[in-house]
Amino acid sequence: MINPPPIVLAGQYWSPYTRKVRAVLRYRQIPFRWVLRDSKWDDVGPAPVPIIPVIAYPDESGDGYGDVTVDSSPQIMRLEAEHADRSVVPSDPALAFIDMLIEDFGDEWVTKMMYHYRWAYEPDIDKAGKLLPLGSNLQLDSDRAEQGYDFITHRQISRRALVGSTDWNTPLIEDSYRRVLAIMHARFSRGDFLLGDRPGRGDFAIFGQLTQLVQFDPTSMQIAVDEAPKVIRWVERHDDLSWLPVDGDDGWSSIDDLDPAIGDLLTECGRTYAPFLVANAQALTSGAEEVVCQIDGREFRQAPFGYQGKCLKWLREAYAALSEADRARVDAVLDGTDCEQLVV
Repeated sequence: MINPPPIVLAGQYWSPYTRKVRAVLRYRQIPFRWVLRDSKWDDVGPAPVPIIPVIAYPDESGDGYGDVTVDSSPQIMRLEAEHADRSVVPSDPALAFIDMLIEDFGDEWVTKMMYHYRWAYEPDIDKAGKLLPLGSNLQLDSDRAEQGYDFITHRQISRRALVGSTDWNTPLIEDSYRRVLAIMHARFSRGDFLLGDRPGRGDFAIFGQLTQLVQFDPTSMQIAVDEAPKVIRWVERHDDLSWLPVDGDDGWSSIDDLDPAIGDLLTECGRTYAPFLVANAQALTSGAEEVVCQIDGREFRQAPFGYQGKCLKWLREAYAALSEADRARVDAVLDGTDCEQLVV
């Protein structure tokens, strides 16, 4: 086949992980066809699990899509294996591990902020309830739109405790959001991306969550307007970086000379996400019904989450796979951040 069809990305605008992967494809200048999942244009078959985004690869005949994948991090790493140009993974293995850790923090902790603000406050609930059901079908009549409003708001609010968005945890989640905004705002006063002059996996992960926090949900968006306007502009720019000049593997910071904001971001990870991730793994191992840990001097509680147990396993496997010299360089960056507990 001379001109095989491009891959398909199927997702939704309100999905932070869809926006993450779409931005990666755009930045890397990888041809793809974008479709709204579950719309009349969606010609992609069922995925292994019903989540978005979906990347579908054309079959040998070119008439269909036989290889349908989910999960943004493995999707991005598969693209890394298949396309060499404009990589989002630093060539330095030690820096690549730091980038992986930041991506995991964005995907699995900043997402708690996104879910919390969307489903904890009435203006945000009302906006999401009205707009999300229309994501795939603008011809939805008023009765079905109202049914969609009731279904999605009731379902998502009922799931808040599963991701830790409870009244008890609210101060921890909201304080962490404000600190992340302040750290990112400070970084963008000195540079355009987290690890240098080009984006890594961590940039795209945090970007994905922020597309909702600073562009869609009213309460979290107003906080960003008041406290971190540079973050809002960064998110707007980051959505399509296909124009960004990239020369080979140039543009990454040295791991020995990272911007101070990266140390602050890793300290925020060690302060919040790391103790949760370790406690979550312990709860999964022991069969406990609740994760209980100390975060920032307060007790944090939520149900155990199986996928995040895998996240800790993957981080530790990646760290163990580094050479002794590279582990020492990673250790020097993590020293004093409380992220050390993730790699023991």
